[in-house]
Amino acid sequence: MSADPNAVHRYLEELQARICAALESEDGEAKFGGDAISGDGATFSRPRVLEGGPVVEKAAVNFTHARGSSLPPAATTDRPQLAGRPFEAVSLSMIVHPRNPHAPTTHMNLRLFSAGESWWFGGGFDLTPYYGRDEDCIHWHRVARAACAPLGAGAYARFKKWCDDYFFLPHRGEPRGIGGVFFDDLAEPDFATCFEFVRSVGDAFLPAYQPILARRKQAPYGERERQFQLYRRGRYVEFNLVVDRGTKYGLQSGRRIESVLASLPPLARWQYEYAPEPGSPEARLGERYLVPRDWANEPTAGSS
Repeated sequence: MSADPNAVHRYLEELQARICAALESEDGEAKFGGDAISGDGATFSRPRVLEGGPVVEKAAVNFTHARGSSLPPAATTDRPQLAGRPFEAVSLSMIVHPRNPHAPTTHMNLRLFSAGESWWFGGGFDLTPYYGRDEDCIHWHRVARAACAPLGAGAYARFKKWCDDYFFLPHRGEPRGIGGVFFDDLAEPDFATCFEFVRSVGDAFLPAYQPILARRKQAPYGERERQFQLYRRGRYVEFNLVVDRGTKYGLQSGRRIESVLASLPPLARWQYEYAPEPGSPEARLGERYLVPRDWANEPTAGSS
């Protein structure tokens, strides 16, 4: 079965609307802005950005449907035979940076590339806490595991490991967060099954993230927690600018730079040779949460 970019377009636009409505509801005050942008007739883009809310400091939920004459290098890393080929790409890319340091940052991307008779899906979602909670990590990964059901046994373990390996800062020698699921070059067994899986991942995002945001958005915090959050956001910036293939694709394909960099946090900080105090909650992030764990099978007793 050949790819159906228009069906993916319809689903991702509807998912964008659902996610924006849910985040506005959690925030209670701020609203998403953004207009549909058409380029040269080959690209349709709808960037939606929320900024300055009492709960959501910044969120970007961007939809794009593009057609081009040549796939950029970042899209053909594993398919060099398609370099220079005309293509069609449909994607939804989103990021949420909450204001409260106890509420984790999250990211999701879902995309379809089609070039001639070749097509493939990519994407996934991951979670980046600043102050980890077992309860949140277990919930996140159990929802992620259930989302992988359309591809059968073994899919979650494979995509979880892929996520752990991908969202890693090699220059720091540490993960970006607690992971989730990540996949790329997915074209087996057929388009219908792969699209069912992509819809399952997209539909799982709000059930995975919204309960965590709701639990943590009113937690008390002070300047110490805020400064640590901004410091860890610096790692997020480093990953997106140095490692991330999606950012590289956006820059190479000539997309609108404001949309490409919309995932960056509004504020971040760097501190020379910073190290958290031993035994502190900040140190616990690295000791317990920034290491790969089988969270989906962790017991829930004693969660916080």
